[in-house]
Amino acid sequence: NPSITVAGEPTRLDVLHDYGRLGVEHIAGGIDHLLFVFGLLLLTGGTRQLVATITAFTLGHSVTLALAALQIVSVPQAPVEVVIAITIYILAVELARDVGPDATLLRRRPWAMAFAFGLLHGLGFAGALREAGLPANDVPLALLSFNLGIELGQLLFVGVVLAALAALRSVLASLPPWAHRIPVYAMGAASAYWILVRSTELV
Repeated sequence: NPSITVAGEPTRLDVLHDYGRLGVEHIAGGIDHLLFVFGLLLLTGGTRQLVATITAFTLGHSVTLALAALQIVSVPQAPVEVVIAITIYILAVELARDVGPDATLLRRRPWAMAFAFGLLHGLGFAGALREAGLPANDVPLALLSFNLGIELGQLLFVGVVLAALAALRSVLASLPPWAHRIPVYAMGAASAYWILVRSTELV
Protein backbone atom coordinates (compact mmCIF):
# COMPACT_ATOMS: atom_id res chain seq x y z
CA ASN A 1 0.00 0.00 0.00
CA PRO A 2 2.25 2.83 -1.19
CA SER A 3 1.39 6.25 0.11
CA ILE A 4 2.67 9.82 -0.03
CA THR A 5 2.15 12.72 2.32
CA VAL A 6 1.81 16.14 0.73
CA ALA A 7 2.75 18.91 3.14
CA GLY A 8 0.27 21.72 3.41
CA GLU A 9 1.16 25.38 3.09
CA PRO A 10 3.05 26.68 6.13
CA THR A 11 1.18 29.07 8.38
CA ARG A 12 2.43 32.60 8.88
CA LEU A 13 3.65 31.62 12.32
CA ASP A 14 5.67 28.80 10.73
CA VAL A 15 7.18 31.25 8.23
CA LEU A 16 8.03 33.72 10.98
CA HIS A 17 9.69 31.02 13.08
CA ASP A 18 11.51 29.15 10.30
CA TYR A 19 12.95 32.15 8.47
CA GLY A 20 13.77 33.97 11.69
CA ARG A 21 15.73 30.94 12.86
CA LEU A 22 17.42 30.73 9.45
CA GLY A 23 18.56 34.36 9.82
CA VAL A 24 19.99 33.73 13.31
CA GLU A 25 21.78 30.60 12.13
CA HIS A 26 23.23 32.38 9.11
CA ILE A 27 24.68 35.31 11.06
CA ALA A 28 25.95 32.98 13.80
CA GLY A 29 27.85 30.96 11.20
CA GLY A 30 28.98 33.99 9.21
CA ILE A 31 32.33 34.66 10.84
CA ASP A 32 33.21 37.26 8.22
CA HIS A 33 30.05 39.28 8.88
CA LEU A 34 30.56 39.12 12.65
CA LEU A 35 34.18 40.16 12.24
CA PHE A 36 33.04 43.22 10.31
CA VAL A 37 30.59 44.11 13.08
CA PHE A 38 33.39 43.66 15.61
CA GLY A 39 35.47 46.11 13.59
CA LEU A 40 32.63 48.62 13.69
CA LEU A 41 32.62 48.34 17.49
CA LEU A 42 36.32 49.16 17.57
CA LEU A 43 35.92 52.03 15.12
CA THR A 44 33.14 53.92 16.87
CA GLY A 45 33.96 56.21 19.77
CA GLY A 46 30.75 56.37 21.78
CA THR A 47 27.32 54.87 22.30
CA ARG A 48 25.53 57.34 20.03
CA GLN A 49 28.00 56.83 17.20
CA LEU A 50 27.88 53.06 17.68
CA VAL A 51 24.07 53.00 17.44
CA ALA A 52 24.14 55.17 14.31
CA THR A 53 26.81 53.00 12.68
CA ILE A 54 25.15 49.66 13.44
CA THR A 55 21.80 51.05 12.29
CA ALA A 56 23.33 52.25 9.02
CA PHE A 57 24.86 48.82 8.45
CA THR A 58 21.46 47.24 9.08
CA LEU A 59 19.72 49.56 6.63
CA GLY A 60 22.36 48.91 3.99
CA HIS A 61 22.20 45.14 4.02
CA SER A 62 18.40 45.17 4.38
CA VAL A 63 18.06 47.04 1.08
CA THR A 64 20.21 44.72 -1.03
CA LEU A 65 18.94 41.61 0.77
CA ALA A 66 15.39 42.44 -0.32
CA LEU A 67 16.41 43.44 -3.86
CA ALA A 68 18.45 40.27 -4.38
CA ALA A 69 15.89 37.95 -2.77
CA LEU A 70 13.17 39.36 -5.02
CA GLN A 71 15.50 38.95 -8.02
CA ILE A 72 15.38 42.66 -8.80
CA VAL A 73 19.18 42.63 -8.54
CA SER A 74 21.16 39.56 -9.56
CA VAL A 75 24.88 39.32 -8.76
CA PRO A 76 27.02 36.14 -8.84
CA GLN A 77 27.80 34.96 -5.32
CA ALA A 78 31.53 34.26 -5.74
CA PRO A 79 32.56 37.89 -6.52
CA VAL A 80 30.31 39.12 -3.69
CA GLU A 81 32.15 36.95 -1.18
CA VAL A 82 35.49 38.36 -2.35
CA VAL A 83 34.25 41.94 -2.02
CA ILE A 84 32.89 41.24 1.48
CA ALA A 85 36.36 40.07 2.52
CA ILE A 86 37.82 43.26 1.00
CA THR A 87 35.47 45.41 3.11
CA ILE A 88 36.79 43.70 6.26
CA TYR A 89 40.37 44.29 5.12
CA ILE A 90 39.69 47.99 4.48
CA LEU A 91 38.19 48.32 7.96
CA ALA A 92 41.20 46.54 9.51
CA VAL A 93 43.61 48.89 7.73
CA GLU A 94 41.70 51.89 9.01
CA LEU A 95 41.75 50.54 12.56
CA ALA A 96 45.51 49.98 12.32
CA ARG A 97 46.14 53.66 11.52
CA ASP A 98 47.13 56.10 14.22
CA VAL A 99 44.29 58.50 14.94
CA GLY A 100 45.64 61.98 14.24
CA PRO A 101 44.15 65.46 13.89
CA ASP A 102 43.33 64.81 10.23
CA ALA A 103 40.98 61.88 10.62
CA THR A 104 39.91 59.99 7.51
CA LEU A 105 36.34 59.95 6.25
CA LEU A 106 35.91 56.46 7.70
CA ARG A 107 36.69 57.84 11.15
CA ARG A 108 34.63 60.99 10.78
CA ARG A 109 31.61 59.33 9.14
CA PRO A 110 31.67 55.64 10.12
CA TRP A 111 27.93 55.38 9.57
CA ALA A 112 28.35 56.27 5.87
CA MET A 113 30.98 53.57 5.42
CA ALA A 114 28.81 51.07 7.33
CA PHE A 115 25.83 51.80 5.06
CA ALA A 116 27.88 51.46 1.85
CA PHE A 117 29.55 48.25 2.97
CA GLY A 118 26.23 46.98 4.32
CA LEU A 119 24.88 47.07 0.77
CA LEU A 120 27.57 44.57 -0.19
CA HIS A 121 27.04 42.35 2.85
CA GLY A 122 23.32 42.21 2.07
CA LEU A 123 24.13 40.50 -1.22
CA GLY A 124 25.97 37.86 0.79
CA PHE A 125 22.99 37.34 3.11
CA ALA A 126 20.77 36.94 0.06
CA GLY A 127 22.78 33.90 -1.03
CA ALA A 128 21.59 31.91 1.99
CA LEU A 129 18.01 33.04 1.50
CA ARG A 130 18.15 32.13 -2.18
CA GLU A 131 19.23 28.59 -1.30
CA ALA A 132 16.36 28.20 1.16
CA GLY A 133 13.79 29.65 -1.21
CA LEU A 134 10.85 31.90 -0.42
CA PRO A 135 7.26 30.81 0.23
CA ALA A 136 5.14 31.93 -2.70
CA ASN A 137 2.33 33.33 -0.58
CA ASP A 138 4.35 35.00 2.18
CA VAL A 139 7.40 36.54 0.53
CA PRO A 140 7.31 39.84 2.51
CA LEU A 141 6.91 38.02 5.83
CA ALA A 142 9.74 35.61 5.02
CA LEU A 143 12.05 38.51 4.09
CA LEU A 144 11.13 40.38 7.26
CA SER A 145 11.59 37.30 9.44
CA PHE A 146 14.97 36.44 7.92
CA ASN A 147 16.17 40.00 8.36
CA LEU A 148 14.91 40.13 11.95
CA GLY A 149 16.76 36.90 12.64
CA ILE A 150 19.96 38.41 11.30
CA GLU A 151 19.48 41.51 13.43
CA LEU A 152 18.75 39.47 16.53
CA GLY A 153 21.93 37.46 16.07
CA GLN A 154 23.88 40.62 15.35
CA LEU A 155 22.58 42.42 18.45
CA LEU A 156 23.31 39.40 20.63
CA PHE A 157 26.87 39.39 19.31
CA VAL A 158 27.27 43.12 20.00
CA GLY A 159 25.91 42.65 23.52
CA VAL A 160 28.30 39.79 24.27
CA VAL A 161 31.31 41.75 22.99
CA LEU A 162 30.39 44.89 24.93
CA ALA A 163 29.84 42.84 28.10
CA ALA A 164 33.20 41.13 27.65
CA LEU A 165 34.98 44.46 27.10
CA ALA A 166 33.34 45.90 30.21
CA ALA A 167 34.31 42.88 32.31
CA LEU A 168 37.90 43.00 31.08
CA ARG A 169 38.27 46.79 31.25
CA SER A 170 40.86 46.76 34.03
CA VAL A 171 42.84 43.99 32.34
CA LEU A 172 42.79 45.75 28.98
CA ALA A 173 43.89 49.03 30.58
CA SER A 174 47.01 47.35 31.98
CA LEU A 175 48.12 45.95 28.62
CA PRO A 176 50.85 47.70 26.59
CA PRO A 177 49.65 49.78 23.61
CA TRP A 178 50.90 47.26 21.05
CA ALA A 179 48.69 44.54 22.55
CA HIS A 180 45.57 46.50 21.63
CA ARG A 181 46.47 46.12 17.96
CA ILE A 182 46.47 42.31 18.07
CA PRO A 183 42.72 41.95 17.29
CA VAL A 184 43.07 44.43 14.42
CA TYR A 185 46.02 42.62 12.85
CA ALA A 186 44.23 39.30 13.33
CA MET A 187 41.21 40.73 11.51
CA GLY A 188 43.42 41.99 8.69
CA ALA A 189 45.19 38.63 8.37
CA ALA A 190 41.92 36.70 8.31
CA SER A 191 40.38 38.99 5.69
CA ALA A 192 43.52 38.81 3.51
CA TYR A 193 43.34 35.01 3.69
CA TRP A 194 39.66 35.06 2.68
CA ILE A 195 40.42 37.36 -0.24
CA LEU A 196 43.05 34.95 -1.57
CA VAL A 197 40.98 31.81 -1.03
CA ARG A 198 37.76 33.24 -2.41
CA SER A 199 39.53 34.75 -5.41
CA THR A 200 40.60 31.29 -6.51
CA GLU A 201 36.92 30.42 -6.96
CA LEU A 202 36.63 33.12 -9.61
CA VAL A 203 38.99 31.31 -11.96
